[in-house]
Amino acid sequence: MGIERELEEEGGLTRTLKDLFAGAVGGTAQVLLGQPFDIIKVRLQTSQQYTGAADCATKIWKNEGPLAFYKGTLTPLIGIGACVSIQFGAFHYARRAFEARNLAANPQATSGRLSYGQYYAAGAFAGLANSFLSGPIEHVRIRLQTQPHGAGKLYTGPLDCVRKLSAHNGVLRGLYRGELVTLAREAQAYGVWFLTFEWLMNADAARNRIDRKDVSTPKVALYGGLAGEALWVASYPFDVVKSKMQSDGFGKDMRYRTMSDCFRLTWAKEGMMGFWKGLGPTLFRAMPVSAGTFAVVELTMRMIQ
Repeated sequence: MGIERELEEEGGLTRTLKDLFAGAVGGTAQVLLGQPFDIIKVRLQTSQQYTGAADCATKIWKNEGPLAFYKGTLTPLIGIGACVSIQFGAFHYARRAFEARNLAANPQATSGRLSYGQYYAAGAFAGLANSFLSGPIEHVRIRLQTQPHGAGKLYTGPLDCVRKLSAHNGVLRGLYRGELVTLAREAQAYGVWFLTFEWLMNADAARNRIDRKDVSTPKVALYGGLAGEALWVASYPFDVVKSKMQSDGFGKDMRYRTMSDCFRLTWAKEGMMGFWKGLGPTLFRAMPVSAGTFAVVELTMRMIQ
């Protein structure tokens, strides 16, 4: 079978559905592993009341109970599964398009292997495709994570939160608040995420003279974890601004009118370090979460081949 025929079959509906399914399974694992770390990250990014990650975790446990670490989980459990599904589906769609283009440009080649610039572009495409779903999902999660505890609660649940956010100047200015910085974060984050993972996997396969599919599961998890670290280091300032905008007030209580306004005010008040608050627990979370995501996706893909 020629390489063109293989690419054609891989690009079919069955191949795409497999990519989407594997991504959804990986997304579920991502949420269950990462939610406790995520609430600490968001609290540190948006509040001045904690001295660090340990202090934040201790106060959440003491004041709100252990289940508070999973506040707002229903929305990401449903939504992040869909988001990761879109990420992997869009990445592999773009990857196959680049492979076909590379083969068309060089008919004598036996492989349409991507350059690392193309891997980044495919990952950025995946992030942009995902952002229109991840933006409002993360907005709802942040609102639920940062709302007052007990009698001061603002939202009874995800649907109530969606309804009340949408009531603020409509869906685009309410529910989709912070979408511009979300687009910037997602493109950079997932461009670096997929690029790092593919580079590590390809380097391992070349070093050990094996097929990529024969890289062991522990190594897949390790490379996935390292890719997660790279993702956050490359995109964290955007994430801080996004969290600030999506936990901000509305109307007369709004502090940040635009993305650039949030960057400017954060710099003026907190300096450079203001864009890196909460990075420690985020990186601590990133290794197991990203490792689990890639390992589950790869194992799922190998099982359904």
